[in-house]
Amino acid sequence: MNNEITKLTDKKRAMIFLNLVVSGIASSILSTAMTTALPNVVDYFGVSTSVGQWVTSGYSLAMGMIMPLTAFLITKFPTKKLYIVGIGSFIIGLLLSIFAGNFYIMMAGRVIQACGNGVLMSAAQVVILTVYPPDKKGAMMGTYGLATTAAPIIAPTIAGLMIDAFGWKSIFYVVLVIMIMSFIMAWIVFENVLETQNKKFDAVSFVESIFAFGGITLGIGNISDFGIVSTQAGLPLLIGVIVCVLFVVRQCKLERPFLDVRILKGYDYAVSVVSSMVLYLVMMGSSVIMPLYVQSVMGYSAVVSGLVTLPGSLATAVVSPFAGRVYDKMGIKKIFMVGSAALVISNIGMFFIDMGTPLWIAAGLNVIRNISIGSLMMPLLTWGSSSVDSKKVADASSLLTSFRTISGAIGSALFVGIMTTVGANSKAVYGNGALMHGMNVAFFWMAMGAAVLFIISVFGVKSNKRTFGIFKKA
Repeated sequence: MNNEITKLTDKKRAMIFLNLVVSGIASSILSTAMTTALPNVVDYFGVSTSVGQWVTSGYSLAMGMIMPLTAFLITKFPTKKLYIVGIGSFIIGLLLSIFAGNFYIMMAGRVIQACGNGVLMSAAQVVILTVYPPDKKGAMMGTYGLATTAAPIIAPTIAGLMIDAFGWKSIFYVVLVIMIMSFIMAWIVFENVLETQNKKFDAVSFVESIFAFGGITLGIGNISDFGIVSTQAGLPLLIGVIVCVLFVVRQCKLERPFLDVRILKGYDYAVSVVSSMVLYLVMMGSSVIMPLYVQSVMGYSAVVSGLVTLPGSLATAVVSPFAGRVYDKMGIKKIFMVGSAALVISNIGMFFIDMGTPLWIAAGLNVIRNISIGSLMMPLLTWGSSSVDSKKVADASSLLTSFRTISGAIGSALFVGIMTTVGANSKAVYGNGALMHGMNVAFFWMAMGAAVLFIISVFGVKSNKRTFGIFKKA
């Protein structure tokens, strides 16, 4: 174990937090900004849209595959060195994408960016949960969530303006400048604030984690395009599930596991993981279907779609730090109950709208839904990670992030599938309103998912007290 842990002053802690926020904003921008640049990238490299979309889906896939490794890296290497390497990797990925002569070098850069972002995201969460006292953890996690949530929301709009004015590569140049500043800042202000452990790298576990998490993420992502009974979706999903079982069995047998899945035996942590997965299932379903509702169902433009969804997305970002403060003062149970109840109401509201319903009503329901999501996202992560031993926080953060990423991918595929399938099968009854009916049914099942969350908040949370197991000693 490494005992060279720096005791932080309030000023030093604030500087490290600022560094985490700056690099978090920069890395989060590129998770969504490239969706706007996709047509330009396709034209620039002369590839098809189906190939070009890997600029975004490949990034998500690489993120899903790297997350299990981050738990090992965080506990194995000194904090400052790891964080600087994470930023450096992101910068290398940016340079590759900027100067890429073909699409495949461009994709290599995107994969390296995703790997760097995975390290930065996991390390940031663990650092915040470790260096701040119990009464400030929720607020600081909420503030970090505000920064990293607002950036991806605003990024597509800003990216569109920049592409029109300066070209698609300007997105990378802006992020590159921010990341270089963050690199210099990290070199100056960062300290080794996390204990390291004498863990050996388990190559078998690492390979299993790639096939498990990568296979499941890829398979689920391909369901909407190819169907579950297909080579593109069914095969990687099947391989992912089988290898995931083998991965879990191996981790339970190892004395020093690559990713300690045994922390799921802790009741509060297990409840937080399940709750976060259900939340992401519903969240990603609604985030994909709302633009489809505005454009495909109602027939409005992409600009109108952005105007309808933007207020709700901004509401998620704004409410995040306030939710953290409420968690610090009141604990998880009350905010969990109120947030999940609001999520049920907002989704049920979408079940009852029809072709004649004004768009502002849907936009209002979307704001309510996003406020509830923002009030639950970071508090659930903070509560769950705080209930495990201090040596297992990195495992807890990585495991929860991996599971909710997979659940989000399931939500996107599942609810879009419900909408399109129900719409196609009900044309004889609903005519031109068939797709609207399909959307109503999809939101009904999202409401059922939200109802599961509410039931968990009432009966699954044993106490309204905050848990600070993060400060327990082994």
